Amino acid sequence: MSDHVLFIEGMSCHHCLNAVNRAIQSVPDVRLTAVAIGRATVDCEPDRLPHLVHAIERAGYRAHPSPPRSSGDVNN
Repeated sequence: MSDHVLFIEGMSCHHCLNAVNRAIQSVPDVRLTAVAIGRATVDCEPDRLPHLVHAIERAGYRAHPSPPRSSGDVNN
């Protein structure tokens, strides 16, 4: 498993955070690391990302995984 960042459009309040949190937690084999307005960090296998995007979109938001970072990247 590895960390992935999802950029999420349409979030603006605490209710949005809760809705996205629930959507992410509904996807098996994914551990939510952090969620904030506009982004979430998860620990999962890359094949789970389409399932996460779908779950977040079902909750009413748009989600886009960030491009993968190489192990040589020093800037996060």
